[in-house]
Amino acid sequence: MISHRNLFLAVMLAVSQTMCIWGKRLPVVAPEKVGLSSTLLQRADSAILQAIAEKEIPGAVLCVVRHDRIGYLKAYGNKQVWPEKLPMETGTVFDMASCSKSMSTAISVLILAQEGKIRLLDPVSMYVPGFQNWKDEDGETTTIRIQHLLTHTSGLPAYASVAELEKQYKVPNPDGLIEHICKVRRRFEPETDFCYSCLNFITLQRIVENVSGQSLRTFAREHIFGPLGMDYTDYLPCAPDEKGVWRNTDEPCWARLMPEGKDWRSIVAPTTRQADGSLICGMVHDPLARIMNGGISGNAGVFTSAEDVAILCTALQHDGEWDGKRILSPLAARLLRTVPRFAEPFGRTYGWDNYSAYASCNGDLFSDKTYCHTGFTGTEIVIDPVTDCSVIMLINAVHPDEGHGVVRLRSIVSNAVAASIIN
Repeated sequence: MISHRNLFLAVMLAVSQTMCIWGKRLPVVAPEKVGLSSTLLQRADSAILQAIAEKEIPGAVLCVVRHDRIGYLKAYGNKQVWPEKLPMETGTVFDMASCSKSMSTAISVLILAQEGKIRLLDPVSMYVPGFQNWKDEDGETTTIRIQHLLTHTSGLPAYASVAELEKQYKVPNPDGLIEHICKVRRRFEPETDFCYSCLNFITLQRIVENVSGQSLRTFAREHIFGPLGMDYTDYLPCAPDEKGVWRNTDEPCWARLMPEGKDWRSIVAPTTRQADGSLICGMVHDPLARIMNGGISGNAGVFTSAEDVAILCTALQHDGEWDGKRILSPLAARLLRTVPRFAEPFGRTYGWDNYSAYASCNGDLFSDKTYCHTGFTGTEIVIDPVTDCSVIMLINAVHPDEGHGVVRLRSIVSNAVAASIIN
């Protein structure tokens, strides 16, 4: 028979474990509790609902974070409209596309830098054997460095033809992709121009993996997502089976959190309809990330929810620490929002965007210290350290088909949120 003392200890242990679990999530409060006007935030609602009505997007999740709390969390429309309609939920998991560059790859690189394992001035060729530097018409070379990859000033082209790579390599083939990147023609001398490039961040992935001895997925889980309690954030590896059908080769971290009998894909927003009529769901949309890198890629591949992104934003607002867990030193965290001197003409920070042409999602009203990133699928993260306000808008705009634009909507929503700050 259990004694009263042992029963008391068991209850207290259960309570403490529950508090620990709930302690990982940001509290959701009324807008006014964090200095936002609920009335003025309805302008953001109107803009999103108009985009849904005009069939520009199927649905969205909007999350506004301020003062370590979520002051606005709302789902709109549907996460799926074909072949059947399924309602959007605030806990829907999205393919973050290029936001993966900022959320995972860039932070992983800075973690290695603060650990003294790399420096941003190091030549890429130190860590990626065979990587070629810039060579001009006279044969003079200029070294391409890690900092050039992070700021998209390396000269690497924006993308690569997956169709051509498939002809050359059996897929998935990360080594083949890196072999292509090592030798592909550079567009310009480093630091003389800007070209937003997925190849930059695939190369950074290889550096992280070669230095750490871990896959980017494992490194990010152990150093970023796990410590912060981002339980719905992961890469989803995939490969073709013996019949050539692409399937997931592992479950995400949140599979263990699903109710018995419920598939982990049921909370994932699908993206594009394929030629055979199926939907991409649970596999990254980006072709280089999916076909060549098998779902784990430096340029795309992170799946997450709005509340998990809110935790990351809060940690960055606190210079790399949240809930007693530090993922970055204060000075390393500040690099993410600082444009280095050599990149001032282009407005890019180390892995994020401050004032380049891609930063229109910041809107017009947030401070000039605001930094952001967007993803092709329709995702965005905007962080203003001056007002301590972050805007997370997650959309699967490529569902059921590509061709929809959300550039203007992003700016309008950011303006509406900024204008709702009343104190």
